[in-house]
Amino acid sequence: MFKRQEASHLREEFWTTFGRYMSPVPSAEGMKINWINYKTSLRDVHFRLDVNQKSAVISISIEHHDGDIRELYFQQFEELKTLLHATLQEEWEWQADTGLAEDRIISRIYKELTDVSVFNRDQWPELISFFKPRIMALDRFWEDAKYSFDSLR
Repeated sequence: MFKRQEASHLREEFWTTFGRYMSPVPSAEGMKINWINYKTSLRDVHFRLDVNQKSAVISISIEHHDGDIRELYFQQFEELKTLLHATLQEEWEWQADTGLAEDRIISRIYKELTDVSVFNRDQWPELISFFKPRIMALDRFWEDAKYSFDSLR
């Protein structure tokens, strides 16, 4: 098992490697983009990339503290479900409300890759191959879908 500092360093090194790998890749609009900290322009809607010692997850995370507003965002994504899955070329899991360790409730749409570890450098190509096409597909989806959320701002 890794010490906390070693684990933190490996995570940081993975994200630096991923960031460098993705750096030359333009957004769907042809612009430079920070793929790791993707900005949706909606305060409480995030595209999250997460990897740990057991799995990797990419998600659309709806984190509004007001449950009713969070539900409206989720329902809007449900309206766009066909477009989302067509753009992703796969179906993702949908959770209307799920708890976080910080005693917060979020809604999320996600895809998980199991039996991988950020602490195994030999699996980094597999992790990058998991994240890259999906975050790029989310970007393409968002270029069309973001206008559907204008009334919820």
